[in-house]
Amino acid sequence: MERLLDKFLRYVAVETTSDENSETQPSSQKEFDLLRMLQKELQDMGIKADLDEYGYVMATIPANSDKETPAVGFIAHVDTSPDASGKDIKPQIIENYQGGDILLNPDKDIVLRVSEFPEMQQYIGKTMITTDGTTLLGADDKGGVAAIMCAAEYIVEHPEFKHGEIKIGFTPDEEIGRGVAKFDVKKFGARYAYTIDGGEIGELEYENFNAAAAKIHIQGSNIHPGYGKDKMVNSMLIAMELNAMLPVEQRPAYTSGYEGFFHLTEINGTVEETTMSYIIRDHDRAKFEAKKELMTSIAEYLNKKYGDVVKLELKHQYYNMRQEVEPHYFIVEKAIKAIEMAGIKPKVQPIRGGTDGANLSFMGLPCPNIFAGGHNFHGKYEYVPLESMEKASEVILNIVKLFEE
Repeated sequence: MERLLDKFLRYVAVETTSDENSETQPSSQKEFDLLRMLQKELQDMGIKADLDEYGYVMATIPANSDKETPAVGFIAHVDTSPDASGKDIKPQIIENYQGGDILLNPDKDIVLRVSEFPEMQQYIGKTMITTDGTTLLGADDKGGVAAIMCAAEYIVEHPEFKHGEIKIGFTPDEEIGRGVAKFDVKKFGARYAYTIDGGEIGELEYENFNAAAAKIHIQGSNIHPGYGKDKMVNSMLIAMELNAMLPVEQRPAYTSGYEGFFHLTEINGTVEETTMSYIIRDHDRAKFEAKKELMTSIAEYLNKKYGDVVKLELKHQYYNMRQEVEPHYFIVEKAIKAIEMAGIKPKVQPIRGGTDGANLSFMGLPCPNIFAGGHNFHGKYEYVPLESMEKASEVILNIVKLFEE
């Protein structure tokens, strides 16, 4: 666990926030700092590792047995979400956590409260890694990165551990939905793969949201308010009207399980013009398409009402990978068994989010998602138990073992 902790702390110290407004890949050049670090660490282990211009690290551990074993891959992303700062992360380490609230920042009175996050209590006696209340932590997905790196290190140091060919991949820009946009599946060379990008210990997922993003520009007309009668068009009020026309019960705060949502992620406005950003999600493809149609029809209605002031840009992000993974369900069964071998009860559930594995599955690489151990991703209350990351690394080794058997 000391090696795992060292790796994790070094990785989260590197700022890798992706930028959805950038047109480059990676979207942030800072992501290369960690990608180069990982490439060098793999090479120092004696593992062949390449880093291309698009920010993909691809590495291969050759097979050391004579069995006909398909190549299996393990993938994690290096970027952190732009929803919260990923700069100057100051992790706090609470050894032998005894339960109760955790004071993250005494100066700002920021507290990780059990009353808000009761699942904390299941980690009594564990080593908790938290933020200092001013940034996210980066366990999404540097916990997955650290778990893969520790598993690779173990395999290299234990030649008696028999295995087929193992592929390792690290990607940029997953948090902005572009993680594998230019990923070369054929070059990667795995027949099956797993992303190590899930949440709490035991999670296993092979179905995810269908996803789209909406960007809206509303053009108003600013007139002196004293003379605005029948002339002023306040773009902010139209934005409020648009948002009010979306179903309230389909906001993230009111949905769970297989329920989809419209999520307003950003709004900036003046009387003259307002911009809005939404993400649209649903597990059910028909309901997903209906959500996009509703957004389009609202924009059309407002344009008829106010005179072509609303511009809507809908952008597809990914589809539900279930239809691509189910024909290869044995890879899910292997993951379930690998989790059980680690002494953990599997929690098979749909992802209420996305993962590189979704697009990879549609690119011909069936790719379920396995836990990395963290909680409360994308914000200042993020935390991860060290032991959960250790178990993720153990599950990787168990999967390799099961493929070899």
